[in-house]
Amino acid sequence: SHAGKLLVVPMVGSHWLSMQEVVEKLSQRGHEVVVLVPEVSWQMETTQAYKVVTYPVRQTLEELDNAF
Repeated sequence: SHAGKLLVVPMVGSHWLSMQEVVEKLSQRGHEVVVLVPEVSWQMETTQAYKVVTYPVRQTLEELDNAF
């Protein structure tokens, strides 16, 4: 198959930890991957495997913790 462009938008509290491995493998196979993440989030670490674009949110990390 041909390499493509992928936009990944994981939501807070989603299955990002398992998705991250898949996203990294897709990148290794030649796909151009952009991951869109909120500025305040849990465990959404960056890596060289894909490009990360952040967007502003009104919540602080403390407010996010308290919501869950």
